[in-house]
Amino acid sequence: MTKQKFTAMTISLALTATTAFANATEDKTARAMSAAPSDISAEATIMDVDGTVLRQGSNGWVCMPGVGLIPGDEHPMCNDAVWMKWIGAVVSSAEFSTDVIGVSYMLQGDAMVNNDNPMATDPNDGGVWVQDGPHIMMLFPSMDMLADLPRDPFAGGPYVMWGETPLAHVMVPIEAKENAN
Repeated sequence: MTKQKFTAMTISLALTATTAFANATEDKTARAMSAAPSDISAEATIMDVDGTVLRQGSNGWVCMPGVGLIPGDEHPMCNDAVWMKWIGAVVSSAEFSTDVIGVSYMLQGDAMVNNDNPMATDPNDGGVWVQDGPHIMMLFPSMDMLADLPRDPFAGGPYVMWGETPLAHVMVPIEAKENAN
C-alpha cells in the first residue's frame, strides 16, 4: 500500500470515527434532554453515564442519557444537586443525607426494579417489581416525612421506593400503571 493510500484511508477512518462519536454524543444529549421539561434540560449539564461531561450547562441541573447505576440502562434522568449527591453516595457506598428536598425527572420512564430491594436483580425472586412510566422522584431530609405514603407502587399516586434502606425516595408517577406481577 502506498503512503498516499495509507494516509487517505487513515483520514477516512478518523473522519468516520469522529462522525460516529459526534452522532453518539448528539443521540445521548437528545435522550438526556428528554428526561425533563425543556426549561430545565435546555440549560442543564449533559453528563454521560460514565461521568464524561458532554455539554456544560448553567442552571445546576445534570441530565444523563441513562441511569449509571444500572448497566446498559438508557432511561434518561435529570437531577438537581441533591440527587447528584445521592447518586455519588450510592456509587461510592457512602452515607447520604440532605437538609433540603431533592428532585429528579424521568419523563421517559424507568427500568424494571424491585421496589423494596435496590440490589435485587432477579424479577422472579418473589419481590414487588415495578416499571414506572414518566415520573418524578423526590428525596426528603427525614423519613418521618414519608410515614403516611404507601410502599405499594400499585396503590395509585406517590409511593415510597426502597423505604427500608438508606436509598429511600418518593416516586411520583405521571401515568397510571398496571401490576404485572
